[in-house]
Amino acid sequence: MDKYLSILKQYWGYDSFRGVQSQIIHSIAEGHDTLGLMPTGGGKSICFQVPALALGGLCIVVTPLISLMKDQVRQLRLRGIKAEAVYSGMTRDDIVRVLDNCILGDYAFLYVSPERLSTPLFRAKLTRMSRVSILVVDEAHCISQWGYDFRPDYLRIAQLRPLFSRPVPVLALTATATPQVVQDIQDKLQFRAPNAISMSFERQNLIYVVRHAEDKVAEIVHILQSVPQGSAIIYIRSRQLTREIAHQLTAAGLSATSYHAGLSHAERAERQADWTSGKIRTIVATNAFGMGIDKPDVRLVIHYAAPDSFEAYYQEAGRAGRDGQTSYAILLYDQADLNVFSRRVTLTYPPVEYIQGIYESLCYFFEVGVGEAEGRTFLFSLEEFCRRFRVFGATANSALVLLHNAGYIQYTIDSEFPSRVQVILRKEELYTLRASDKNADLVLTALLRNYTGLFAEPVPVEEAFIAKAAGLTPTEVYLTLKQLGRQRVIHFIPHRACPTVTFLQPRVETAQVQLPASVYLDRRADFVRRGQHVVDYVRTTDRCRSRMLLEYFGETSTADCGQCDVCLNRHRERHIRRDILSLLADGQPHPLSQLEALPHSPALLRQTLHQLLRENVTLQGNTIQLSSQ
Repeated sequence: MDKYLSILKQYWGYDSFRGVQSQIIHSIAEGHDTLGLMPTGGGKSICFQVPALALGGLCIVVTPLISLMKDQVRQLRLRGIKAEAVYSGMTRDDIVRVLDNCILGDYAFLYVSPERLSTPLFRAKLTRMSRVSILVVDEAHCISQWGYDFRPDYLRIAQLRPLFSRPVPVLALTATATPQVVQDIQDKLQFRAPNAISMSFERQNLIYVVRHAEDKVAEIVHILQSVPQGSAIIYIRSRQLTREIAHQLTAAGLSATSYHAGLSHAERAERQADWTSGKIRTIVATNAFGMGIDKPDVRLVIHYAAPDSFEAYYQEAGRAGRDGQTSYAILLYDQADLNVFSRRVTLTYPPVEYIQGIYESLCYFFEVGVGEAEGRTFLFSLEEFCRRFRVFGATANSALVLLHNAGYIQYTIDSEFPSRVQVILRKEELYTLRASDKNADLVLTALLRNYTGLFAEPVPVEEAFIAKAAGLTPTEVYLTLKQLGRQRVIHFIPHRACPTVTFLQPRVETAQVQLPASVYLDRRADFVRRGQHVVDYVRTTDRCRSRMLLEYFGETSTADCGQCDVCLNRHRERHIRRDILSLLADGQPHPLSQLEALPHSPALLRQTLHQLLRENVTLQGNTIQLSSQ
C-alpha cells in the first residue's frame, strides 16, 4: 500500500485514496480481471494509472472519444509520465511511430479507440508489445450501450487477450451500469472470474429537480439568475436549437455559447476552452459535449428535454458538482414532451419495410448493382441523400445504423478528416508575405518549423497545435489559413467530419434484407424499457428522484434523499396538512377563504386538500370541516 500511496502523492499530490479506489488498485495489481463501478467524478483514472506505474510496463487504455484520450495524455505528460495516443486523423507514419515507441521505449500508457484495436497494423504491432501490464476499458458501459447500437468494436475487445505474450488482466471502469449490464460487461470481456467492485452511485451533493415549463427558455434564464455562482451545462437534442437558445441567453444578458458536432474542430476546441477557463459561464450543447470533462465547479446541468435512458441522464447530470459542493440537475418538460416518447421509438426503430427501402435507396445513391460493391467505401452526405429520396434525416440515420448492425454496411458517422495544408508559393516568395501580415507570419512560421513535406503534398495539420506554437487562438489560425488559401499562398483543406459507408457484402435484393432479433426486436424492446423508466421519472410526484435512479442501478437499500423536488414537496405537504387539520380541529365548518390565507403555495394547498377530501375532510358549498367519522 505504501508504494501505491507514494505514487499517488508523487504524481497527483493526494495523501489517500477515495471510496473503492484502493480495492480496485489492489485487485488489478494482483492480476484479477476487475470491473470498477464508481459515480461520475469518483476518480476512475487513478484506479488504473497508479497500479500501471507501480507494475511498470505499458498500460493500454481503450476509450471512446478522441478529446478524452488527448486530454488524459496531456495531463499525464504534464506530470512527467510518458504517454501516447492513436486516433483518427493521424498519418500512417505517425501511427507506426507511436506504436514502435510503445514497443521499444519506456512508455507507460497507450490510449486507443475500440475501432483501432481491430486494424491489422495495430494487431501486428500488439504481438510485439511484450511489456503490456494492464488492458483498461474506460467508459465500459459502452460495451452494452454502444456495442450493440453503433460501435460494435466494443464487443470485440476480448479478441485481443490471446494476442498478448503473457496473461494480462482487464480493468473495466464505468459510472453507469445496471446489474444486467455489469454481467454483460464481464461476459463480453471474458473475465476469468466474476469480480465487480462497486461504490454507491448516490451523489449526496446533487439535487435532482423535474420542472414543468411551457416557456423553457424563460425558465432557464430564471434558473441561471437564481443560481448565480459556478458554471452551467444545458443539454439540447437539436444542433440548431443549441445555437438559438445560446443566442437567446446572450440576448438576456447571460454569458453563453453553443457546442455541437457540426462545428469545426477549432470552434469546438475554442468554445470548450472558453467554458473550461470560466470565460463563458454556460455552454448549450448536444450530447456530443461532456464525456471526460472534469470541471469541478459546474453548479447546474439543465436538460431541455429528457434523454432516452437513465444511463445517459445519470452520466450527463453527474457532470455537476464534482467538487462536492451543492449542485443541481434540472430536467424541464412540457406537455408535448410527455407525448413524444412513442415517436422516438419509431424514429429509432422504424419498420423493417422502411429499412429495406433505405437500403435500396442507398444502393441507387451510390449506383451499386446487385452482387456489387463488397469492400467499397463511399463518402456519404446524409443531407443530400434525404433531399434526393425525400426521407426524414433522423429516421433514415436510424435505418442506416440498423443496416450497419445487421452486417450489410459499415456506417461510420464520425469519420474525421484532419485539416491539410500544402504550400504553393516558393520559399523565397514567402518572406515578402510574412513581413506584411503578422498573423500570416506567425502561422507560416509555426507550420514550417513543425511540419515536413509541406511543399510536396497536402500534409495533415492540427489548428490547436499551430495556435499554441504561434501564440494565437485556434479560430485565428483557422481564419488565417483560410485567408492564405484565398490568396493562393497555400492549398488549405479544412478539417471535416464526414460520414462514410462501406459495403461489407455484395448488394442483395431488397426483399432479402433481414434484421436478426438481436439487432432489431430485442434492442427495440430494450429501448422501450429504458425509455419508460425516464417517462416514469418525469411523471412521478410521489417517489424520491435520487432513489429511483439508484434503484435502477441496482441499489435497493436506499433512503429518500430529502432534497429533490418530490421530497421537498412531500415535506411541504406535511406542513400544509398539519396546518389545515389544525384549522379544522374545532370540528366547525370553515370558509375556503381561510385556507387561502395560509402561507403556502396555492397549488400545493389544492393538492393537499384533494387528498384530505378522500380521507377525513368534507366539502359543503364553500365551507370545509372534519368529517364526523
